[in-house]
Amino acid sequence: MSQGIHHTEVDGIPTLFAYATGPMRAGLVFRVGVADETLAGAGITHLVEHLALHRQGLADYHFNGATKAAFTHFHVEGAEHEIVAYLDGVCTSLLDLPMERLETEKEILRTEEASREPGQLPLWRYGAQGYGLVSYPEWGVRGLRPDDVREWAGTWFTRDNAVLWIAGERLPAGLSLKLPAGQRRPMPAVTSALPTAPAYFSDGKGGVLLDAVVTDTTAARLYAGVLERELSRSLRQEGGYSYTAASDYTSRRDGFATVTAFADALPAKQDAVLGGFVDVLVGLQVGRIAQADLEAVRGRSDATLTAPDAAVRRLPGAAEELLAHRPPRGLDELRAELWAMTPQHVHAWRWRPPGRRCCRLPRGTGPTGPGTRRPRPRRRTPSRARGSRPYARTGRPWSSGARGSV
Repeated sequence: MSQGIHHTEVDGIPTLFAYATGPMRAGLVFRVGVADETLAGAGITHLVEHLALHRQGLADYHFNGATKAAFTHFHVEGAEHEIVAYLDGVCTSLLDLPMERLETEKEILRTEEASREPGQLPLWRYGAQGYGLVSYPEWGVRGLRPDDVREWAGTWFTRDNAVLWIAGERLPAGLSLKLPAGQRRPMPAVTSALPTAPAYFSDGKGGVLLDAVVTDTTAARLYAGVLERELSRSLRQEGGYSYTAASDYTSRRDGFATVTAFADALPAKQDAVLGGFVDVLVGLQVGRIAQADLEAVRGRSDATLTAPDAAVRRLPGAAEELLAHRPPRGLDELRAELWAMTPQHVHAWRWRPPGRRCCRLPRGTGPTGPGTRRPRPRRRTPSRARGSRPYARTGRPWSSGARGSV
């Protein structure tokens, strides 16, 4: 059988299937997450996820759930009959949540939250709404009533707002997904709390963190990989300033993605790390993109695409793409685009769209260099729960003197 992803349907739910041997794996994904909530109701999606899994008990097979910014996943691995039982149980519970468990699950969520350390960048970028809510505690959980939770589940956890994925030798026999009808929900609205951008803020922690919203393209993904190599070479191998110098690329599934780059630093080396970080960005901005770096990043990407289990690994993301009205792209198309990229393509991309960058700097430091103006503080964080009082700064955080912006 083909190693690609095949489309079918189960009980009116779009289904993605990839052939795989060994234990069967499956996931039921809904287009609902933290970004769909309000600050006053924060945590309701996570609570529904916990309640829907309670009746699974202590199973011998592996299962779990995950609530993300825009999607909620229920996933399982086991024998064919276990997959069927799990998915049927999740759907049955979503139709009739165990409200006798409500207060207990609230306490479990508060315990889970106590060990979680959400980053502040979403708060600064998006504000106390939408995607910014991932930075906030689940303040709504305590006051949620049974009717609130039932209404949320009935509105968002429907068959028209779900995609199923399965990896195995065949679709499991007897699979039944009884969910109510509903509607496919659009992606969360994207908000901004930044008076202007690029912007930076200081929170007193060591290291430099850059967060940029970019168009979701192959060139952008390769740029993130090249950026990581340059940061690691400059700040760890050559300078010896940082232990961790890395980048990450995460698709938001709405045509945009987030590029995050980080370099840690001891207090005495913060200025050196900031300067080296800026130098790397400036170098890429003016076109210093080595062919060898591009080939290394491209080689890793291609190896991921062509691995024996590549189709299986792509299934959860492909389900999210489908829920976001973006049909998953084929392997041949992805590889052709990947190998067509040159250093010139990556350089021409740079930061698109411009002006969507936010940087976290250690307190007491600021961008320096020719042409840089130090912007004045605009506001302080509205939340005391974070235990710090960082200051946001806006405007161009640095200037290379080159045409365009870093």
